[in-house]
Amino acid sequence: NVRMKQSICLFFDGNCKQAMEFYQSCLSGKLEITKVGDTHLRQAFPESMHSRVIQSKLSSVNVDISACDWMRPEEKFVRGNMNCLYISGGSRGETKVLFDKLSVNASITDPLKALPFGYYGALNDQFGVRWMFHAD
Repeated sequence: NVRMKQSICLFFDGNCKQAMEFYQSCLSGKLEITKVGDTHLRQAFPESMHSRVIQSKLSSVNVDISACDWMRPEEKFVRGNMNCLYISGGSRGETKVLFDKLSVNASITDPLKALPFGYYGALNDQFGVRWMFHAD
């Protein structure tokens, strides 16, 4: 049997390394980053793309985020609005600490507050990634 799980993969337009390092500073975990120029694939890309991240992963018991820089120079990179990182299950205090960390240079669309379904907030971080938070 193949064991499969759903995880998040984000695309960035040349700032993947900075984004993933920021997420690691907020969420902790082990961060692995591989740039195009550090792989045998460098021959398939122009030298101008060798500093781009071709694969990165931030992982811990509670975190699993994969990301890379956009690798298709023939296609225009467009930030989509169809993905969101959803953080739930923590206490209100833990949720607020993480929300505050990720709020640096972010657009806070929904400040954290108690609502009928729980403690909720949302923001678009400094890299354009949407985050939603929920605690009971």
